[in-house]
Amino acid sequence: MPDHEWLAERFEENRTQLRAVAYRMLGSFSEADDAVQNAWLRLSRADTSEVENLSGWLTTVVGRVCLDMLRSRKARREEPLDSSAIEPAASQPDGVDPEH
Repeated sequence: MPDHEWLAERFEENRTQLRAVAYRMLGSFSEADDAVQNAWLRLSRADTSEVENLSGWLTTVVGRVCLDMLRSRKARREEPLDSSAIEPAASQPDGVDPEH
């Protein structure tokens, strides 16, 4: 299955950026990892033969997964127990700010 291996390699190339986008939207490293994993599952099941920009496609998928998670959080009215328990801002090893 060389096509699956190729997709896995492309996904790994984008994982850092996807995790940064998810963290920026969700504010939690564990939820960001869940969103990125969900994006991988969607990628592995999708027909990507028509996708011209895989990085953009993955970023869109992660953004939509994060929005779904935020809607779910709002519907369940989840609140952090302690404001000091909020995770510190993500630092990018490559110096790239996901906002830009």
